[in-house]
Amino acid sequence: MNTKTTTLHKTLLGAFALGTLLVATSAQAQSHWEHVHPRRDQILDRTQHLNRRIMHERREGELTAAQAQNLHTQVRQTRLEQRAMAQTNGGYITRVQQAGLNQQQNAISRRVGP
Repeated sequence: MNTKTTTLHKTLLGAFALGTLLVATSAQAQSHWEHVHPRRDQILDRTQHLNRRIMHERREGELTAAQAQNLHTQVRQTRLEQRAMAQTNGGYITRVQQAGLNQQQNAISRRVGP
């Protein structure tokens, strides 16, 4: 191989490595909303996780349809409370509000099971 081809290969390899690095870091980066509203993001992440756990336990037969529906309703209620709290507080929730919502979600989580 001549010098020109070797340089081209090194350049392409470097560009590929840089592109791979950028994709990996952007996948881990928070969105602007997550960065600005970390408390709300944490509550919403837990909401999604609880809903997935309820669906899993329902599929496994650990919960009846009525139990799963009741738990989903409770999870939805915490999400709506979080939204109402944020509306009265300029789009944010306080640490005290977050703690209260976390307690509610902990109680729901205990009802879902292991």
